[in-house]
Amino acid sequence: MADTLAPSPKRSATRASADRDAAADDSRATPTSVNIGISIVIPFHNEQDSAGRLLDECLSVLDGMSAIRAEIVAIDDGSVDNTAAILNAAAATDARIRVLTFHHNRGQAPALYYGLEQARGSLLVTLDGDGQNNPADIPAMIEQLHSSGADLVSGVRVRRRDSLLRRFMSRLANRVRGILLNDGVTDSGCALKVFHRSVTESLIPIQTLYSFIPALARAAGKKIVECPVDHRQRIGGRTHYGLSVFLWRPALDMLGVWWFSRRRFAEAQLIDPEISEVAVIVGE
Repeated sequence: MADTLAPSPKRSATRASADRDAAADDSRATPTSVNIGISIVIPFHNEQDSAGRLLDECLSVLDGMSAIRAEIVAIDDGSVDNTAAILNAAAATDARIRVLTFHHNRGQAPALYYGLEQARGSLLVTLDGDGQNNPADIPAMIEQLHSSGADLVSGVRVRRRDSLLRRFMSRLANRVRGILLNDGVTDSGCALKVFHRSVTESLIPIQTLYSFIPALARAAGKKIVECPVDHRQRIGGRTHYGLSVFLWRPALDMLGVWWFSRRRFAEAQLIDPEISEVAVIVGE
């Protein structure tokens, strides 16, 4: 569809020019050396029907928070449809959009992990590229993050727009995961999450990363709260997650996360008034 090739021209030429100038200044910057307030990180794989609208919605949300410097990190995970052209066309019209490209499909988790590594924001937002997450929920989640003093806000999808089978499998997976990992969340599979950059230090490169972000963060001593969020119908494309994604792969990874969570120690344990640094004097 031609109207998905780029976000609609809602922003002024002055704003676009200012964004391009800022991006030029940041072009050689490392992920942590630029004063970016919010990074929205979105992996895409063959999402030509939703990509343009989703970027439009994210930009509109960021326009409403204009006092905060922000970026969108869009990762094209080896798409073979028109997704790459849509993302690049969008980046050409608004410099807040950065496109990272995998020339071969690596999978959602590697795309997300790399995007988080490259993101420059002090706050990170993750969501799916299929358009089922609603970016309009982001401001409320950021507000809850600040008001609760939490490290991570995890979305809980209400009125899910998925098939009965997918909803059943998701509920079953959430129940088993909650019992085994005790991560304190009811819908870990919801991609819409908001968290402080420090949470990324808790993550490990695992193929089912989305589902285990809360468990890994909790094991590192992070505080997690939940927020009800919208869930929408797909407007095109197809889901990339079959029975293998919901069953044996997460089961294997869950055992690994269970072991890791019980063997690691929270870094907060190292903040102890009884631990002190002793000066060593050499040569006397």
